[in-house]
Amino acid sequence: MKVKTASEIVVLARHPQRITPLDYIHRLFDEFIELHGDRHYADDKAIVGGIATLNGLACTVVAIQKGRDLAENVARHFGSPHPEGYRKALRLMKQAEKFGRPIITFINTPGAFCGIEAEERGEGEAIARNLYEMSDLAVPIIAIFTGEGGSGGAIALGVADHIMMLEHSIYSILSPEGFASILWKDAKRAEEAAELMKLTAYDLKELGVIDEIVSETQGASGLPLEQALIERDLKQKIIAQLTNLQAIEINELLERRYDRFRQF
Repeated sequence: MKVKTASEIVVLARHPQRITPLDYIHRLFDEFIELHGDRHYADDKAIVGGIATLNGLACTVVAIQKGRDLAENVARHFGSPHPEGYRKALRLMKQAEKFGRPIITFINTPGAFCGIEAEERGEGEAIARNLYEMSDLAVPIIAIFTGEGGSGGAIALGVADHIMMLEHSIYSILSPEGFASILWKDAKRAEEAAELMKLTAYDLKELGVIDEIVSETQGASGLPLEQALIERDLKQKIIAQLTNLQAIEINELLERRYDRFRQF
């Protein structure tokens, strides 16, 4: 099979027909109870989270969700969370720590919402608080990139003990268009920028930023057409990693997590 270029993978990562994080939640987990609100301001629909069971194990799941159509994308801010979304995510993760539930995050976002109202409500502080708190949460954390992983808006749910990426997903400090605009003052050079940015799953696996790649090559078009195969593979990988992580003494787990992110 022909290896796809970085720019081709960017297109697939953004494709509106990709399986969404919420799809994965409903298909991978036996039960899911969604919880709402940050207890301070509002319920951000770009962040979906709650309590789920996986093979009988209770866990907390948090996802950044895009929409399937224009109306849903508007409601979910096109997958760009507001500060209250990140605070909702942190509330759920702290609750998971209290009750000893492992945390699984699904990430698909072009980045945090960039409007003035988000800045007024402390977007930067909310993201920084998530990074600070996740680094010391005393439960196993698995992060899964299912499409786009843009900037601090993605890493706000990405401080994890084990990081997976779907084969045709991306993870970078900013979009290729933003990179090209800054470097060359020309957003039209985004394809060229994508090749330089090392944003694909294979690049990041080689660099040690992520741990595992989930294959999507069953579909000839490059989209996850054979959903059952991917879901089964992903579910097996999640269960295997939860088993491995839960066998590690918590102080050692936290030390490993700290060392992992300090090296960058």
